[in-house]
Amino acid sequence: MIPIRILSDDNVGSILDIRNTVTCTEKAYALKADNQARLFPLISEDLHDGRADMDIKSGMLTGEDVFGLKLVSWFGDNERIGLPALTGLTMTFDLTNGFPKAIMNARHLTAMRTGAAGAVGVKHLAKPNSKTLLVVGTGFQATFQIAAAISEVPSIERVYIFNPVRHESAVRFRYSIRAGLGRILNDVKEPGNSAWIQRVESVDFIAVDNVMKALEEVDAVITATPSCKASILNEWVRPGTHFSCIGADRSGKQEIDEKIFERAIVFVDDIAQASTVGETQSAVRAGIIDRNQLTEIGHLILGRAKGRTSDKDITVFDSTGIALQDLAVSKYLLSKAEEMNIGTVVHL
Repeated sequence: MIPIRILSDDNVGSILDIRNTVTCTEKAYALKADNQARLFPLISEDLHDGRADMDIKSGMLTGEDVFGLKLVSWFGDNERIGLPALTGLTMTFDLTNGFPKAIMNARHLTAMRTGAAGAVGVKHLAKPNSKTLLVVGTGFQATFQIAAAISEVPSIERVYIFNPVRHESAVRFRYSIRAGLGRILNDVKEPGNSAWIQRVESVDFIAVDNVMKALEEVDAVITATPSCKASILNEWVRPGTHFSCIGADRSGKQEIDEKIFERAIVFVDDIAQASTVGETQSAVRAGIIDRNQLTEIGHLILGRAKGRTSDKDITVFDSTGIALQDLAVSKYLLSKAEEMNIGTVVHL
């Protein structure tokens, strides 16, 4: 019989911390750039037009001897009846023999690895000692974007929060964010997370209703909305600004003006996905940038590509979300779960 460890969302939340999630995400990007990983074709389908969809992301990390998939669905109406909109499962398998290893609830895992991706962009591409971050979007993902960014970039002192649709949502989020951050682990080695709470308390969170004015002083921007129309225009962006674009993961989605790409240094997580379903898709369609001009961020992490060269550069990291992140984080989760004896083991 084959032993398989099953991890619930609570199990994942009790193990997974931001720092190790970022480390796993960087490892996934680096392995891809080093030809020790491969993505399989993305499957993306609408289930109920505009109200529900599903994605299957899969791949293999040859450098980690793991392959697998994540199936995630989004049901927009769920929140009205008290259910989470995002649900899904991750399955991992041993690349040496094909045996299944684990099944995990993918909700918290996805939120953490997506937050980590935004922070990787800020960490590697924003100006050194960046102090001010703007987060566009106040949905479920926003808390994780902020958690990862302030963990990885200790110089951040202020976080501006902007909701493109309702300013009241930004105000409510501003008052709830500290409690939300307090529920996220920053380092599993630190009992009580006291240093993390102090870090959260050291940051000023400010709700803004004028994004153009906020852009006059921010060093980095993370966009995390489901928008199909740019909420940030090219003429509002000052030299030196970094963008981590997180929300676009389907054809037609867009969060920033495609003209920004005319003067930006651009990195992506995966060239094929970014140019077809990511933030970069609008710039590619407009002929502003070509796929051949895109560089995957793993090459920057490995020191094989140049990123920012001055404080005047505008930089963009387009993160569509790739299965390799999920696999790297899942392998870490499984190792910690086995060490801590967390989860349920079943034999098939």
